[in-house]
Amino acid sequence: MKLKYIQKLFLKEGIEADPRGIDIVELDLLKREEEYNALSNKKREYYDIESLSNPYYDSRILYGDEDIEVKTVMVGIDIESQELLLAKHLMNSGVKIDLVIAHHPEGYAYSTFYGVIGMQADILSKQGVPINVTEKIVSERMKEIKISVLSKNNERIYDAARLLNIPFMTAHTVADNHVATFLQKEVNALSPFYLTEIVELLKQYPEYKHASKIGYAPFILIGSDYSRCGKVFVDMTGGAAGSLESFEKLAVAGVGTIVATHISQSGLREAKKHHLNVILAGHISSDNFGLNLLFDKLENKASEKLEFVECSGFRRFRR
Repeated sequence: MKLKYIQKLFLKEGIEADPRGIDIVELDLLKREEEYNALSNKKREYYDIESLSNPYYDSRILYGDEDIEVKTVMVGIDIESQELLLAKHLMNSGVKIDLVIAHHPEGYAYSTFYGVIGMQADILSKQGVPINVTEKIVSERMKEIKISVLSKNNERIYDAARLLNIPFMTAHTVADNHVATFLQKEVNALSPFYLTEIVELLKQYPEYKHASKIGYAPFILIGSDYSRCGKVFVDMTGGAAGSLESFEKLAVAGVGTIVATHISQSGLREAKKHHLNVILAGHISSDNFGLNLLFDKLENKASEKLEFVECSGFRRFRR
């Protein structure tokens, strides 16, 4: 399959799995189009044209000819220069690698990914927090992330891919949408009474089974096995960890339990303060889950299996 087909399908499936709903995604893209049309020709020169059709700033092709045929992909949760050098070494040793895919954004996908955080406003709103509140909370968080990104040397990995001539892309929110939406539906269908039921549900999936074998099993961070769940919010997409203020707003909105990939120490203190239960599913295992759901769709839609070279914490589990 061609690289451009992979990107096109990733975006299509990412939109369909978006927890905000397709209508909100389309509205977001329409707003960008109106913003672009209002710009002068001079300002349009600096506009991210791809963002007019790609709602996810952190999921894009960074280097390579879109018309290349892809049969073997090297996939890692984090891809940096050392992984690209590893790919080149394997290629020189006779291993066929047509494309490298990173989950976490790099290069231009990283320098612009703060834009994805805006989707958290609608995600929190769906949990019952008023949209006027979520928009203000999230806008402040976007500013924080944008400032932190400015200090990074974001072209290092792009330059490595260019110099080594290795096609390279990222698949972040397009994958995270899948695990968040899938698990929210599964939890809703289970309608758990106790926290232990959610942990046992997670351990049924191969990504979490594998993580459990290497010391990263899902676990209850706040609460106990027989703490009652209340309303459960699976919080696994939206670019980065949300604002600390969101914990209070979620508790007020009636959320009793948050299932997340990870949480900061300050977030932990805030969640405890507002009596929320927290289950940590696992960061890398959840990233794997989202990627595998996405790759399953890619292979099913293309009616063609890809060969995978697993690296940097990625493990391919087909369903």
